[in-house]
Order: sequence, then C-alpha cells, then structure tokens
Amino acid sequence: MSREVVFDIETQNTFEEVGAGNHKGLKVSLVVTYSYEDDTFRTFREEQLKDLWPVLERAERLIGYNSKYFDIPVLQNYYTGDLMKVPHLDLLEEIKRSAGFRPKLDDIAKATLNTQKSGHGLQAVEWFKTGEWDKIEKYCIDDVRITRDVYEYGKTHKQVFYPDLQNNIKPISVKFTPEKVFAAGGVPTTGGMNMTLPF
Repeated sequence: MSREVVFDIETQNTFEEVGAGNHKGLKVSLVVTYSYEDDTFRTFREEQLKDLWPVLERAERLIGYNSKYFDIPVLQNYYTGDLMKVPHLDLLEEIKRSAGFRPKLDDIAKATLNTQKSGHGLQAVEWFKTGEWDKIEKYCIDDVRITRDVYEYGKTHKQVFYPDLQNNIKPISVKFTPEKVFAAGGVPTTGGMNMTLPF
C-alpha cells in the first residue's frame, strides 16, 4: 500500500507583509495532509505541528503544488531537520518542466478535472485574522483534494490540461510516476524515510 502523502499549507501572513521571497517571515496557520495509506485527511494548526512531523517523515513521497518553493521552505522554519530530504513530487515543477511556464493549480483543475478551487491563499490569511477556522480548513482540504486528483489524473493519463490565452484547452505531458529504486538483489523498494526523529 502506498505511503504517499499529499499536502498543502496556509499562512498567517503574506509576502506583502514580510517582504517578497522572505519565507522565514511567514508563519503557518494550517497544514492539511491526505494519506493514501489510510485514505484520510488530517489538519494541523501551528501549535500541532509536532504531530505533523512523523506523518511527513514516514511518507514514501510528499506530493504538493508549488510545494518545494513555498510550502516546504515555510514548514522548514519550524522543523529542526531537513524536509528536502523526504522524497518529494512538486506537481508544478513537473508541469513547468514540460510546459515551460507555471500555470495556476486552479487553471489546471478547471481544464483537467472540470472543477476549481474554493478560494485563494490571500482569503485564507484574512480568515485566519478573523478567526474563521472552518473556512480555512474547508479551503485547504479542497486544495489538497484537487492536488491529489490532478496527481491521479496525470499519473494515469500521462498528461494534464490547461487553458491557453484564447481559452483553448491544451495538453501538457507529465511524468508523475516515481522511478523505481532497487535494493540489493534487484528487488524494488519504496524509499520511505520511516523516521520519527529529525534528520
């Protein structure tokens, strides 16, 4: 059974408040994970991040959207090890490698799945400031579900879709399936970390 984990984060503040590209100035409001192992979504607020680390460390592979250049650097502010050592598929990175540009998750979801996000990250920051946790949780869970479904579609069909400037639907070839890692004797292995302590 797969131990892949799909995840997304929301923040308490924005780059506009802390400076462009200043990941160290951003604070987590919520993290949502989807675990293939038990088919469940879990939520973690900032004060619960200690419970998140074993989930990420145990993952066979982390899956996110723009996660290598946003989610992981922000989470790294709280983690004493190196989260980049966990096997990781950033769907946006793979899509950009094929398409040559960085489409929004919402555009990919609309063109590929005929669905769309229920909000945007700046709204989630405002909801945090007004204490509307139910809205943050619903939005972040929706994002993780959409990310998972885009991943599943791309893995199965080897492509996803996006709308061009004329709103024509175009395909993007993708390779979301991991390379097999072989242990001694040529036996395939998954490569999950299986750790409960920082790296």
